[in-house]
Amino acid sequence: MLLLLAGTAQAQSPESLAWLRKMQEATQKLSYSGTFVYQHGSRSETSRITRYAGGDVERLEVLDGVPRELIRTRDTVRCYLPDSRVVKVERRLEHAQPGRNFPALLPEQIGTLAKHYDIALGDTRRIGGFDCQSVTLTPRDNLRYGYRLYADTKSGMLVGALTVDPAGRLVEQFMFTQLAIGKVTPDMVKPRHAAAAWRIEDAQAAPARLPGWGLSAELPGFRKIVELTRRIGESKPVGQVVYSDGLAAVSVFIEPLGERRESARTGLAPAMGAIHIYTREVANHKVTVVGEAPAASVQRIADAVEYRRP
Repeated sequence: MLLLLAGTAQAQSPESLAWLRKMQEATQKLSYSGTFVYQHGSRSETSRITRYAGGDVERLEVLDGVPRELIRTRDTVRCYLPDSRVVKVERRLEHAQPGRNFPALLPEQIGTLAKHYDIALGDTRRIGGFDCQSVTLTPRDNLRYGYRLYADTKSGMLVGALTVDPAGRLVEQFMFTQLAIGKVTPDMVKPRHAAAAWRIEDAQAAPARLPGWGLSAELPGFRKIVELTRRIGESKPVGQVVYSDGLAAVSVFIEPLGERRESARTGLAPAMGAIHIYTREVANHKVTVVGEAPAASVQRIADAVEYRRP
């Protein structure tokens, strides 16, 4: 597995960057439907995805475990939970959540990735009936994961993606087991559930300044993307600050604890694939850092969160 990120071409070659741009454009401009498997460790989850590029609408149906369906548009994500008859609604704020929705994993500004990753063409292999070219992204430090991306040689569509840790061990992977490009109609991305009498939970989110909150030392390569507040129902608003290196994202959630409460459970939670979560208390607030980064990086950001009275 240590050879997983070994590239065969010169890092940042024009060819490798061109392939990343081709992948990014394909996932944004093509209509497609297919089934993919997400796997980390011994656990896996199968999903069916359909994207109608003409309306920039995507429908994702999780086929394993608790039934759920997501409808993503330019500005809204709706998650339908038929067992509990609930629809969770979230407004998509610009830059608030850098892409980690397979297969649309790459940012628009491909060139920014070269600051933190060595990018090279890798091997070719057949995946899900497609001849694929791989591109490897090897991090220049141990603060972020490495990636191997496989794209259809004809369309550029991303067919598979592997994530590895700094030691080269496989962390998680996405792979299409079936994929059809084109021939998607608007009816194919409509929600399966009418949900007329379902309860709607609106995760109200809005850009906002969080005065006094910041990092005593930022993680190299990660820059602040947005500050916002979230509220669900009558709950107290929760602050969120998103940092990203252009590919991976880390969110800092800041939740007031109030006067009467139990101490927040602190420390590192068990990993969920590439996601690590670290919690600590700061200035009578519970600070939870959720990141697509190695555990040491997520903890490093959490330990740097501080409050200075404005």
